[in-house]
Amino acid sequence: MLTRKQHQLLLFIDDHLRRTGFSPSFDEMKDALDLRSKSGIHRLISALEERGFLRRHHHRARALEVIRMPTMSEAVKPAKSESFVPTVIEGGRPDEVLPGATTDISTPFATLPLYGRIAAGQPIEALRDGQTQVQIPTNLLGSGNHYALIVSGDSMVEAGILDGDTVIIRQGDTAENGQIVVALIDGQEVTLKRLRRRGSTIALEPANAAYETRIIPADRVQIQGRLAGLYRQY
Repeated sequence: MLTRKQHQLLLFIDDHLRRTGFSPSFDEMKDALDLRSKSGIHRLISALEERGFLRRHHHRARALEVIRMPTMSEAVKPAKSESFVPTVIEGGRPDEVLPGATTDISTPFATLPLYGRIAAGQPIEALRDGQTQVQIPTNLLGSGNHYALIVSGDSMVEAGILDGDTVIIRQGDTAENGQIVVALIDGQEVTLKRLRRRGSTIALEPANAAYETRIIPADRVQIQGRLAGLYRQY
């Protein structure tokens, strides 16, 4: 069973790898976990390596690889003084559970609306079927409102996103350069790509050398959310 700090570090490294393609620096990890020195990060990484969650490539700089995420039996054990806090809307009260997402103190899963399939190849229209839902582990969710989409296509395989995967999207209309986003093009086409701003245009980059980057005027692109997690069942 992981300690809370070990779990926090593993999630931070995994998120950083997904967003940027490389592992965070020790200073970034230290600041993210609010630790006073980098020696604490070294101990946490060594513990995660011993438990088979991380692999460290010693001959390369900033080269951490997430091998696996914890199973339910390896989930973080809360401290006795801690109480359950449900996922909430950002800026809301602690007792406000996400609309469309339910959490239960007895289960580590949340229920999210599943809005159909999203193209990771050529753009297609996302189907907003509010009647379909999917259960997702709560450790894939942060603050904010979330929904789920099923990936169709192979243009994001080099980012570890495969055809048939369920991606968890944090709803919002802003994103930083390099983040993987749900982009609405011309009000009708929806695609999952990495976003780059280039002056008055936006580049939607695939993670597959077989596909070309699309350069589109910024006023034709609307961000509908950014990638928050990925859920794959075998």
